Amino acid sequence: MSTEGKGSGLATLGLLAVTAIWGSTFVMIKDVVGRMLPIDFLAVRFVIAAVAMLVLFAVPVRRLGRRQAWRGLALGVLYGVAQWLQTEGIALTSPSVSGFVTGMYVVFTPFLALALFRQRFPATTWVASALAVVGLGVLALNGFTVDLGVLLTLASALLYALHIVGLGHWSKPGDAFGMSAIQMLGIAVVCVLATLPHHGPALPPDGKAWVAIVYMALVAGALAMLVQTWAQAHMPATRAAIVMTTEPVFAAGFAVALGVDALTPRMVGGGALVLAAMYMVELAPRLRRKKPAEALHHEAG
Repeated sequence: MSTEGKGSGLATLGLLAVTAIWGSTFVMIKDVVGRMLPIDFLAVRFVIAAVAMLVLFAVPVRRLGRRQAWRGLALGVLYGVAQWLQTEGIALTSPSVSGFVTGMYVVFTPFLALALFRQRFPATTWVASALAVVGLGVLALNGFTVDLGVLLTLASALLYALHIVGLGHWSKPGDAFGMSAIQMLGIAVVCVLATLPHHGPALPPDGKAWVAIVYMALVAGALAMLVQTWAQAHMPATRAAIVMTTEPVFAAGFAVALGVDALTPRMVGGGALVLAAMYMVELAPRLRRKKPAEALHHEAG
């Protein structure tokens, strides 16, 4: 798998677009889950996304080798269980704490990449991971106690990190359509199974909820998974994780823009730290590579 190259910058922009889309959904999700069970919301959302992707990408799915298909399904199951645990956890703790603990995947990712695939990272990556965690804490935390909700959310963060590492290792640019569709199938199966102890998946209560769920299924679900799968074929897993920690920054920005929240110094400070972490792993290395090239060019002139 190629993790660097010409597609790297475009992959970063794609991943930023995905996190912006995810950030835009927080206000909608809060409204919908106030009127239907969170696990029903997840089941309906991901079933719609899976059906759409399997229809649109039937040919790429058939072209996947058996090994890639099983890898995609396993990654989807990981992501689906993570979504389920995160949803159960947020019911037992505050959204701000949930957002912070979920963002801990940025810490788990380099350790898992090192342990599972012997991937090594420069010191700046580890510093950037720590900086991102501090930024998330400033942005999200007003208090913190370890309870069952925090533990469930921490488990979801570990599974998200496994998904990021696995996707970064197995994803290939040519398999993005098929892999993303198979992953979405795995997510949908997990979410539907999670509703069975209650009653099975219940449908949205009204038209407004349907519109929100269809948007989150097709744009924040299917399209986002496709772009993430393609992007991670062009960049290391830890870099992807740090870029994705901008999600709560986008969420806070949308909340302020829509008048749901007021802009606070904590938002500005926390967001700045997260963006600084992304700068460390994205822009700084590019500038360091560019300067010697420029110096060589001037000497040759």
